[in-house]
Amino acid sequence: MKFLGIDYGTKRIGISISDEEGILAFPKRIVLNNADIFKTLSEIIEKEKVSEIVIGESVDFTGASNALSARIEVFILELQEKFNLPIHKQKEFLTSIEARKSKGGKKLSASQAHSRIKQKKSDHVDAHAAAIILQRYLDKKNKGKNSE
Repeated sequence: MKFLGIDYGTKRIGISISDEEGILAFPKRIVLNNADIFKTLSEIIEKEKVSEIVIGESVDFTGASNALSARIEVFILELQEKFNLPIHKQKEFLTSIEARKSKGGKKLSASQAHSRIKQKKSDHVDAHAAAIILQRYLDKKNKGKNSE
């Protein structure tokens, strides 16, 4: 069973894919969040034979919904309508910062890293953030299986 991971952004969407067993997540690509987004996602879902979708649930420093949360909820409704696949939410607090660090960036405080990401964003950070979101979900799901 393959999973599609999504790091939703208003301009770009990071995409990741799991392996066949749903154990490991891999960065796939970045897609523009434009009028063609659902056509592009449809092509990826079909080509990769995706069974379920995991999307990052955006929260602020206190864990509460933030400004992006409402847009993500609308996007989830559109995904459900267009693809009829199970959709899971996974909290995505600071995944872009974690993705940048894992790619060898110098160590910064969370606020410094957030500012830098806004100023200069590597194309691959969004895909790596999507992989982190998906991996967290897969780890949680598979941990539950192993304890049964």
